[in-house]
Amino acid sequence: MNDIAADYSWPTCVACGHELWVSETGRRACRPCEDKTAKRLTELPDLFAQLNTTASLMRGARKVSAATSGSKTPPVPPRLEVLSLVAAGGVATRLRDIEDSWRAALGWTIAPWRGSPAEAVPDHTKFLTNNLPWACDAYDSIDQDIDDIRRLHAECTAALTGERRPGRVNIGLCPVTDEAGAPCGNQLTASAGSPRIQCSNCGTEWPDMAAWRDLRLAQEAATGRSEAA
Repeated sequence: MNDIAADYSWPTCVACGHELWVSETGRRACRPCEDKTAKRLTELPDLFAQLNTTASLMRGARKVSAATSGSKTPPVPPRLEVLSLVAAGGVATRLRDIEDSWRAALGWTIAPWRGSPAEAVPDHTKFLTNNLPWACDAYDSIDQDIDDIRRLHAECTAALTGERRPGRVNIGLCPVTDEAGAPCGNQLTASAGSPRIQCSNCGTEWPDMAAWRDLRLAQEAATGRSEAA
């Protein structure tokens, strides 16, 4: 019995890594993460509407001169970061992909054509908000979706305010080994915008600052093994 107790580890939120409260037992993500995600989803339609305007797309554009005003090819909007969010492949597409994965997990029919991005974004956020409690309770990939929604909200906010998105820096190689003892060795990166680090090769993640210490120790140990070999 004591051995079982010694091996037991308290369940943690898959999104932030914090220990779950007793009332949250059985959930995948904690309620604070659910609340933050719900707030971001609620704000996304308005952020999208503000971005999807000529003023946002053309902010900072030079006035077209008389010499070029007769060109058949219109100038490309200078704010390509805004265009990438409001056009196909942007906010609407990224929210649609999350919705489709949730529908598949629930065994529901994938929704048909949803119209233009401006028409689709409110519908996507409504679906995701309504089904977020289920996803935080039982959906295996909710951690990735919470992070995707957080990043999408941050990108929209930064595009509106003109803030530069935090860059990524290399922080060493992934120290995880497979069953045969072979190291993953994939380059890991970190961003000032999130404490979460995830290896794009093996999928191992370090969700918060506390886990970074374990990562650093594992990297040092892996370096020692490499030098010894």
